[in-house]
Amino acid sequence: MPSFHYLAAASLAALAAASASAQSTDPRRAELLRQRDAIDAELRKLDAPAPAATPTPVASTPIDTPAAPGDIIVTGRALTLTTQVTGQTDTTISDRDFRNTPARTIADIVKLSPGVTVIGGNGPRDVGVSIRGSNARNSFGARNIQVFEDDFPVTQPDGLARFDLTDPHAYGAVDVVRGPSSARYGNYAIEGAINFRTRRGRDIRGAELGLDAGSYGYLNAYATIGNGNADQDYALFGSFVRAGGATGHTGYETGTINALATVALSDRDRLTGKVIYNEGEFRLSTRLSFNQFAANPYQQGCEQAATAAPGCGTISVLVNGINGTRIAQTATEGDLARNDRRTIVGVRWEHDLSSATTWRTQALFDSRVVNQPTGATPFKGTLDSYAISSDVTNRGRLFGMDAVSFVGLFYGYLDNQSYSFNKTPAGRNGIGAPTQTVFGDVRNLGIRAREELRLTPTLTFVAGIGAERSIINMRQTAYTYPVGASPTMTIVPALRRFGNVAPEASLVWQADPALRLHARVGTAYGIPQSGQLFVTSAGVPGDNTALKSQKNTGVDLGAELSLGRTLTAELTGYYEWFRNEQVTQSAGVNLLSFTTNVPRSIHRGVELAVEWRPDLVEGGYVRGNYSYNDQRYTQYLERLTSGAVSSVFDRDGNRIPGVIPTFANLRAGYDRPAGPLAGLGGFAEVTWRSRYWIDNANSLRVPGYALVNLNLHYDPPASAGWWSRLSFYASLENLTDTTYVGSASIIANSLAANGTLNPATVLRGVTGSVYAGQPRTIYAGIKGRF
Repeated sequence: MPSFHYLAAASLAALAAASASAQSTDPRRAELLRQRDAIDAELRKLDAPAPAATPTPVASTPIDTPAAPGDIIVTGRALTLTTQVTGQTDTTISDRDFRNTPARTIADIVKLSPGVTVIGGNGPRDVGVSIRGSNARNSFGARNIQVFEDDFPVTQPDGLARFDLTDPHAYGAVDVVRGPSSARYGNYAIEGAINFRTRRGRDIRGAELGLDAGSYGYLNAYATIGNGNADQDYALFGSFVRAGGATGHTGYETGTINALATVALSDRDRLTGKVIYNEGEFRLSTRLSFNQFAANPYQQGCEQAATAAPGCGTISVLVNGINGTRIAQTATEGDLARNDRRTIVGVRWEHDLSSATTWRTQALFDSRVVNQPTGATPFKGTLDSYAISSDVTNRGRLFGMDAVSFVGLFYGYLDNQSYSFNKTPAGRNGIGAPTQTVFGDVRNLGIRAREELRLTPTLTFVAGIGAERSIINMRQTAYTYPVGASPTMTIVPALRRFGNVAPEASLVWQADPALRLHARVGTAYGIPQSGQLFVTSAGVPGDNTALKSQKNTGVDLGAELSLGRTLTAELTGYYEWFRNEQVTQSAGVNLLSFTTNVPRSIHRGVELAVEWRPDLVEGGYVRGNYSYNDQRYTQYLERLTSGAVSSVFDRDGNRIPGVIPTFANLRAGYDRPAGPLAGLGGFAEVTWRSRYWIDNANSLRVPGYALVNLNLHYDPPASAGWWSRLSFYASLENLTDTTYVGSASIIANSLAANGTLNPATVLRGVTGSVYAGQPRTIYAGIKGRF
């Protein structure tokens, strides 16, 4: 894929050139830089960073905080989007928790937050991310949460976000907001939001070049340049990554450019620009049945279907690409793949109407171009979207009390042009007759408001509301090709209009300088995604336009404890009531996934995060998070049909499939704080996932597993020596070489000939569900700062 090599070469060359040009030969400047490094080293000793993944107590962040002398002007003053959201469960993960790790995918970051689970997606770099099980019924990307980058939306108006978009090395922090949040974030914020924040130029002040390498041909060459002062701040990141995979016919090449720049036009005006470009080419294996996974988890010896080893997955393709005879092909023979391109350009303007009032307006263009011959029906499409918002934040007084007032308007538009085809035996480019086209658009228009009121010095009340009008205007044209008869064409129009309102309210009490409590009632909604309207329960193109919006009302009770640097903890319990929850299931390897509504269900659980830094071991720490999810159907009659036989099954009380009930992450480590070996450290980490159901009848379970990871790194503080400009790490992941299910699509139950439910032994043979997780792997990296 030559374009990637050119992209990588151009990106890294430009960064290196910019870095070189930025270095001055002025001896005075060199001396000042050495002095600054020494001062930075002393400041790090005196002002050690606060522990990660723990909210800051309310008392330390008053509602009306004036800018202090020396504050960088380019820092935004509007209401924060996801950082320390008052009255809501909110976790921030700092880059100090992942900068000395491989950070191959977003999974390596977000797993450090309670309430978040990650599964493998459609390809070796793609992952599916869930907050409180939000995406558990979907086998890739993210649905039912809103995703942002640097406060710009990267969830398109159809509700889909992808996490193979950018390289995790670009990020300085990640915010995870949990709970129903449509009052703040609008459509699809069923379980909250994630905001990936890139590093700021003022934190880079120069250039960084890095190289990671590891098992199965993994190689990541990346670079960052950036700087900042009182008038401007910029950071530019570029990377080229390539890797193979333990599973047969998996691997990828991808190039990324990610840039953010802010300039102060005046003491009242700030302008921010954002650019993301990513192109990736991915080789894919087929999703397996449980029986195939047990026999051949990594799909070895599967080059040709005729001589394939036991357990090899295959797809069934039409010999002529139209109708008639089919043959089986392995992923290698069919050359299953994805080639996706994403371009995002955004601009944001902030204007201070007064010292207390800021007006913020932003606009974003997001283009997703996909070519995905991933199975028997390749998919191609161009999905261009636009997002515009404008809001006002006032920090003042209301009824004699400190207050933050917010009101805003937003609009999103998606132009969908997509095609599906029959696959022929001719490999990746074997495109046969079209099976369907989907043309149309999605529009979301709404308003939101929020009030944060300081009732007393220790008690804050928050109320918010959002209202949104959504329109899906799509038309599917489905094509069939009967043998010996003329082709047929069926048109399915979909013009759906939705009106949704989402209120929220919370109360925050700073009971003690070390203890903060909050109680919250939140609501959320998510209209059907446009693609779900055109796949029937048989897994074929057709009319499913009766799908309804799903709605969520939830209660959170939370506590955050901070005993200096020694112990920090957060604990949240939640109970949520869903109506018309959308559940997606796989109909089989050669068929499409389909979605249905569940009239009523409940989600409830507990989330815990703890960090302990013992006084007796300076530099030592233990950090962990634990989550429990109990999600069940409370009203759901599922009708299953097989030929002329049809039966109805009551799923009341059954666990919702795909949701992992219990998951935990524990890390114990040490970083030498001072002395000649300052910055030398390491950690041992255990990740545990319990077993979970994968079908509505709760007949078949995905086994649980535990993974052990080890890490050793050297990241010295800045000093006068050149050695301090280099950092190193080595990581061993899945130490015990555990074979586990990395991803499993929901399996649809089926009927036997006599109308009874097929048992688990039959479900274990259903293809199109399982990907194996990564076996034991080793990674090492080096990074230089200039």
